[in-house]
Amino acid sequence: MTKKIKKKIVRIAIGAVLMVLGIIASKLINEWVGLGVFIAAYVVIAYDVLKNAFVNIAHGRVFDENFLMMIATVGAFACREYIEAVAVILFYQVGECFQSYAVNKSRKSIRALMSIRPDFARVSRDGTEVEVDPSEVNIGEIIIIKPGERVPLDGEIVEGASSIDTAAITGESMPRDVQAGDKVVSGCVNTSGVIKVKTSSNFAESTVSKVLTLVEEASSKKAKSEQFITVFARYYTPIVVISAVALAVVGTLVTHDFRTWIYRAMTFLLISCPCALVISIPLSFFGGIGGAGKKGILIKGGNFMDTLSKVNTLVLDKTGTITKGNFALGKIEPSRYFSEKYGNDAEDKLIEVAAYSESYSTHPIALSIIGRYAKEIVKDRVENVTEVAGKGVKAVVNGVEIAVGNKKLMLDIVEGTDILELDACADIDAGGTLVYVAEGARYAGHMHIVDEIKDNAAEALNSCRKAGIRNIVMLTGDNEKTAASVAKSVEVDNFYANLNPMDKVSSIEKIMADDPARVVAFVGDGINDAPVLSRADIGIAMGAMGSDAAIEAADVVIMTDDLSKLSEAKKIAIKTLRIVKENIVFALGIKLLVLVLAAFGIANMWAAIFADVGVAFLAILNAMRALKA
Repeated sequence: MTKKIKKKIVRIAIGAVLMVLGIIASKLINEWVGLGVFIAAYVVIAYDVLKNAFVNIAHGRVFDENFLMMIATVGAFACREYIEAVAVILFYQVGECFQSYAVNKSRKSIRALMSIRPDFARVSRDGTEVEVDPSEVNIGEIIIIKPGERVPLDGEIVEGASSIDTAAITGESMPRDVQAGDKVVSGCVNTSGVIKVKTSSNFAESTVSKVLTLVEEASSKKAKSEQFITVFARYYTPIVVISAVALAVVGTLVTHDFRTWIYRAMTFLLISCPCALVISIPLSFFGGIGGAGKKGILIKGGNFMDTLSKVNTLVLDKTGTITKGNFALGKIEPSRYFSEKYGNDAEDKLIEVAAYSESYSTHPIALSIIGRYAKEIVKDRVENVTEVAGKGVKAVVNGVEIAVGNKKLMLDIVEGTDILELDACADIDAGGTLVYVAEGARYAGHMHIVDEIKDNAAEALNSCRKAGIRNIVMLTGDNEKTAASVAKSVEVDNFYANLNPMDKVSSIEKIMADDPARVVAFVGDGINDAPVLSRADIGIAMGAMGSDAAIEAADVVIMTDDLSKLSEAKKIAIKTLRIVKENIVFALGIKLLVLVLAAFGIANMWAAIFADVGVAFLAILNAMRALKA
């Protein structure tokens, strides 16, 4: 609770005591003494409302809630309804106090994100450790991070091992073990050992800086619902003020009962305060953005949350989004010759000779083969390694020439009937890239190099369907065969293959044009997909820690590679919009009902207090549900 709220509570308490004393004084002494006490109570409770009303009038902002409260309560004094005048302002301030508390509570999750900014960086300079501002650290410098300290800058560990808490960035509670050679991003917390990190970015370009900028800008981007309330209040308030004046004038002219109709007009004004809408709607979006942020889902503003709640078509990039984005050895198929020669050991032997032949290569495909072999490679057994440009590699392994590469390389080497087997070897269902192996002039077999599908991909996409996604489409630059294999595994509705970045834009435009009712979200890794992320109705970047393009091009940034966050993000958006609509219907419905009752003299100022403060109180309570994303 802030000092400002505490001071207001003290004023409310003093004012409440004075109001009770005013009631007693009116009963036991006389009306004038009671009036003096009531005025004192009113000034204690309402001085900030009166001050704001006059300041706003001086700046040309006449029709706001401060003005309405001042007119209504002063009018009540004029009608000699002293208790109601003080009670109205008392309960109004109670409502304001609760509202401030609710707003502060909703900001906690945002402040938690904002607290990820590191206070300092410990840099090794000239053999000594110096604490400096993170913005003063240059790229390539060595920083030392001790247990309990926040990682100040992105970089690569050059010494030490530890466990890193990434919750502030990714929303994941499970710490990540890291060691020399691993990359770390700013904003995470080092929980155990001392590590030394070579920085790869300056502070302005670091992950934590990008996230902070995103969070700061999020609350300024209003959704349609928020814009509606802004426009609504601009016209609504003058209309109700004019209506109240008309009610007082016409009623008095007809009945000649000035006091009754002034009282009704003041009640009418009090009821008309749009506090519930003006406060609860932005609070709902703010709460939804904060609640999502705690889970590592950064939504750049209420407008994007509005669109996200309506998404019914999901378009995903394949590599790095549905798949892990790294090569792995899939199906292994020895040739007839190799199977006859090595029997049951043919597959193991095929991997062995391929791994030895590729042992000097750093190509991702070579590394996947070596990784699958998973045994120590004795380099003395490998001789005469030769790279054949655009085709593969040749090497002598244990005195036998081995060739590993594409079909073109095989056709240069393989002879006789092996060529026929080579032509028929591709397995359509397995997908991936085929790597062929030859032993001498004989075809030895081939291996499928595949991009592994994420473990929870199919389940996550099924959750998206349950959240209201009717159509799921995959886009990829891979060939038709590989795309079909992945599409079948995760059960997408359709896919497009052999696409370059601009082809992806064309594809998503076609998807959007096919049905104008579609609200399309594109999900990519944010690096090569910036054009299509920008073109979709809403762009979602996955696994965006450290990715410049993701944070800049996307409307929603999911900081991990977890596809299940997609359905979670949509559910949060749907819940937030539902709360917003509930508040709009509830607040307007109650106010219109009580306004009509007030015009006919059925509702008094106590009903007005409920229609204003009570409705605002209930709407704010409802809005706070958005925090529990």
